Amino acid sequence: MDMHTVVVGTSGTTAEDVVAVARHGARVELSTAAVDALAASRLIVDALAAKPEPVYGVSTGFGALASRHISTELRAQLQRNIVRSHAAGMGPRVEREVVRALMFLRLKTVASGHTGVRPEVAQTMADVLNAGITPVVHEYGSLGCSGDLAPLSHCALTLMGEGEAEGPDGTVGPAGELLAAHGITPVELREKEGLALLNGTDGMLGMLVMALADLRTLYTSADITAALSLEALLGTDRVLAPELHAIRPHPGQGASADNMLRVLAGSGLTGHHQDDAPRVQDAYSVRCAPQVNGAGRDTLDYAAVVAGRELASSVDNPVVLPDGRVESNGNFHGAPVAYVLDFLAIVAADLGSICERRTDRLLDKNRSHGLPPFLADDAGVDSGLMIAQYTQAALVSEMKRLAVPASADSIPSSAMQEDHVSMGWSAARKLRTAVDNLARIVAVELYAATRAVEIRAAEGLVPAAASQAAVAALRAAGAQGPGPDRFLAPDLAAADTFVREGALVAAVEPVTGPLA
Repeated sequence: MDMHTVVVGTSGTTAEDVVAVARHGARVELSTAAVDALAASRLIVDALAAKPEPVYGVSTGFGALASRHISTELRAQLQRNIVRSHAAGMGPRVEREVVRALMFLRLKTVASGHTGVRPEVAQTMADVLNAGITPVVHEYGSLGCSGDLAPLSHCALTLMGEGEAEGPDGTVGPAGELLAAHGITPVELREKEGLALLNGTDGMLGMLVMALADLRTLYTSADITAALSLEALLGTDRVLAPELHAIRPHPGQGASADNMLRVLAGSGLTGHHQDDAPRVQDAYSVRCAPQVNGAGRDTLDYAAVVAGRELASSVDNPVVLPDGRVESNGNFHGAPVAYVLDFLAIVAADLGSICERRTDRLLDKNRSHGLPPFLADDAGVDSGLMIAQYTQAALVSEMKRLAVPASADSIPSSAMQEDHVSMGWSAARKLRTAVDNLARIVAVELYAATRAVEIRAAEGLVPAAASQAAVAALRAAGAQGPGPDRFLAPDLAAADTFVREGALVAAVEPVTGPLA
């Protein structure tokens, strides 16, 4: 566990803190202001609970059953029952980092003081995170409206000492036993608290934040691989000139062009074809890489704006307002997050598609300007990277299917009370798969491009210093050049790890300076 501590206050959190807690095990601590806000809002809820008039979420049923007034002696049972009945997820387990993000972001909203939850419940949430206890959450059960209900319910079940959870050693067992082993007392939920633990966009938001972090690395890596492919194909870097991108001032486009230009600085390959085999223009997949990569970058920036707003939000229903009112609202609807999750799946699919087109061009002897067929060591005796491109193409095909938006769908629920939903959780789940696939697609292009650059260097041409650094680092990471006695799969796996962990960016930046 990382000893870094994230302090949760009343005004939201940051993307960096989400990643620190979810992925790196950072400890969580409630600020004094958060504890005070929790106590103050609880006084309001307690006062309302003592009144004879029904208040939604405090002394009524939920959803389509909100018209029933619940008597005082049944309210604790009501809060337990909503957690138990909503913990209806099915399917495979969700990844540990997603569950930790889910719990942390629900704690973020609870700590805002707008939920009416007691300080001791919030502290238990922090204690569970700090103990490395991860509730078992399942793939299916959220429509992205009224919160990520089933996923959050499985987390709340752990706070009650019920259901199953995973301990810090990876062993799954009864949640109550895990809490006891770490000296954590299960919570006894009171008015509104069960509902407050379930009503949020926390799962889809956590997955959005982590996808953005991964895509930032992949987009920079894709700029580098595009530059390597341009170089290996003896393309021209004149299309990357800043003055050309200044007259179409999309910021992402300019950043990608600048990245590529810096990777290619000093190359003895770019433009070489103009001497002996003139081409008026390079193919779109080469020439338009900054436009495609850049448009994706701009989409990432917009998605980050939406994520930032959501990270600053208190998403619950009903909410406790500073003037003492407890008001119903629709802020739990996941539409803003769901849309950008789908946008990102679209741009990730297009980035994967253009990467695959450049790979195919590198392997085709009719379009690669002198490279051996399939970059084979001995074409005919071995098939080179032929089937690596098949694998890449299969991934691209899946990416296109994953780009179909989930947020365009809606399925009514709760006896037509919840008659329009966001499907944001589903959008987030498919985006995670898309990001995973994109890393593999970029890795295949990297492997092909570095192989092609090595072949050009063997012919006497001098690659850019950044290209040479990328080749050397990739080989040192275990992705060796093809040969008659080598299996290709381990090399591609090494290239995949190299890309997704940011090692490609780290390898070239000492030469290029920091890349966007």
